[in-house]
Amino acid sequence: MPSLTDLQDEYGFLDADDRYRLLIDLGRELEPMPDALKTDATLVRGCSASVWVYPTVRDDSTLHFLADSNGAITKGIIALVLLTVQDRAPDAILGTDIEGQLSPFDLRNQLSSNRTQGIPNMIALIRETAQRYAA
Repeated sequence: MPSLTDLQDEYGFLDADDRYRLLIDLGRELEPMPDALKTDATLVRGCSASVWVYPTVRDDSTLHFLADSNGAITKGIIALVLLTVQDRAPDAILGTDIEGQLSPFDLRNQLSSNRTQGIPNMIALIRETAQRYAA
């Protein structure tokens, strides 16, 4: 996966269609999520497309999230969100301004409200997970 900074630089130069393609490509780079983990318990509520997020704890006590969506652009959005927190300690995730890191992408103005309505719920689920595992 590219870094968030690299994506911001590239995103700023693209037109709307190419931004969609970038998000779709980013979603394709997500680690595959086994179908067995796509359950009601891992479903993010309030998204127009189905989005599943499943946390795992690595040996070094960092959180690693598996995620998927049945919508290509939505899958790219969750991949973008995960770039801000993936493989970080719970306390570091809680200290991360996820919305601030995503603000240069201006998703609310670039995408339809249907595609962005679930972003706060994705972020809330990640924060709740980090809170459960925080020291």
